[in-house]
Amino acid sequence: MSFARCTFESPLGELTACATPKGICLLEFHDRRALTTELKFLCGHFDTSFSSNTNPHVDALRAQAAEYFAGARAEFDLPLDAPGTPFQKRVWDALLRIPCGTTTSYLGLARSIQQPSATRAVARANGQNRVAILIPCHRVIGSDGSLTGYGGKLWRKQWLLEHEARMAGATLTFA
Repeated sequence: MSFARCTFESPLGELTACATPKGICLLEFHDRRALTTELKFLCGHFDTSFSSNTNPHVDALRAQAAEYFAGARAEFDLPLDAPGTPFQKRVWDALLRIPCGTTTSYLGLARSIQQPSATRAVARANGQNRVAILIPCHRVIGSDGSLTGYGGKLWRKQWLLEHEARMAGATLTFA
């Protein structure tokens, strides 16, 4: 199995994905400013380049993303290979436990990892997530209910949250 990189369309614009033989390591909106930096980091971390080809993880991602955007899939069942510090991985694991159709605050996320005084560090780790949508960093909002901090742009965050609320039969309101 090879390292793979592809792009595909979504209702929110083009997405770039990368996968290692172990799993998905990147899913970002193609126009995200940090994309070039993230790709350089991953190439250095894995000591490889990501060629424009496919592997089974990328194929499964494309299929599951199509189902998700069509409203037929609320959660993803894909292996991830997301390098990060132990703290970042704790935050990302906590993000994976936020149910579709619900949100939490940065403070709530910090409390969920038993570090309520680490709200800023949690927010930074949330922002350093390179696997958008699959690790649902978009489910974190401000303590006052406002949409804050999303590298993929706030209009996309709002769309994702409203889409997931519809799938879960929930109602979201924003401050």
